[in-house]
Amino acid sequence: MQVSKHLHLKFTQKPKMMKKTVLMLFIGLLSLGVYAQETAKIEFKSETIDYGEIERGSDGVRVFEFTNTGDAPLVISSVKSSCGCTIPKKPEEPIMPGKVGKIEVKYDTNRVGPIRKAITVTSNAETPTKVLKIKGTVKNPGAK
Repeated sequence: MQVSKHLHLKFTQKPKMMKKTVLMLFIGLLSLGVYAQETAKIEFKSETIDYGEIERGSDGVRVFEFTNTGDAPLVISSVKSSCGCTIPKKPEEPIMPGKVGKIEVKYDTNRVGPIRKAITVTSNAETPTKVLKIKGTVKNPGAK
């Protein structure tokens, strides 16, 4: 009787251990799925725009081009300038993976002197904050 009772316990415990093992494997695979989430990535063609020397009152509009190199849609939530003399304009629609987007920047060229401004871009990208720069000099017409 003792042997049959021992065999019965041994065989009834195996399915319980199998269930625990399968459950642990399932939880492990599920946790790996959490780390494999899709992310957007923003890659700028250039992070600095150099206006060079431009005349007062000339066109102050320039464009930062970027590509979403990630595998999820890229959403630009805000674009802010370090000064009221620079007006950035962000894309309103999400930028799909592999697609190109543009951030337009308009500098007030009626201000004579050096240009050294920062534009902060906030998005859902892997690196959520990027700082872009514009530089140059605004000269009076005819000045050397």
